[in-house]
Amino acid sequence: MEAQDGARVRNEDVPPQNQDLSFLLPSVTAFLSEYGWYVAFVCVGVYLLIQHLRKNRSTDSQSSPVSMTNQDPESVVMRQAALEASRRRMQEEQDARAAEFKERQQRLEEEKRRQKIEMWDSMKEGKSYKGKLQVAENTEEAASSSSLRPKTDKKPLRSSGYSPLSGDGGGTCSWRPGRRGPSTGG
Repeated sequence: MEAQDGARVRNEDVPPQNQDLSFLLPSVTAFLSEYGWYVAFVCVGVYLLIQHLRKNRSTDSQSSPVSMTNQDPESVVMRQAALEASRRRMQEEQDARAAEFKERQQRLEEEKRRQKIEMWDSMKEGKSYKGKLQVAENTEEAASSSSLRPKTDKKPLRSSGYSPLSGDGGGTCSWRPGRRGPSTGG
């Protein structure tokens, strides 16, 4: 037993070696030199993923139905009633606009029908039914033509009917291209 106690004393007296982590330095350096870029890309990807998940979690918590359950039922009923009232008000506005549009369309159709009747009556009397339309068109054309520049009469460059492509009217000399194809020597 004494021998064992002596061995214990000797082991306890010897200070342990490699207390620091300097023995890891060469292996870590070798690993980073081999896979450093991959480690950097993975770290950046994890960081971006964490940021994305935090953003989604914060927006989900704002619109989650859990927050609605914390509210009292009276406020929920009041909110739903206000929502229904606003929907009814918007529907009434839409119905009013639709009725106004329908009324306007009926007036336009009545005006067209009245003009057709007037044209038919004037045609029966022997008058030109286009007379009123032409007068209205002429006034519109006059108004639009005043804003445009006046038209000028363009005189032809040659008054003798000369056409350089036809070969006529150019005087006594007329040139014609030769025949195509092989020559027929004799």
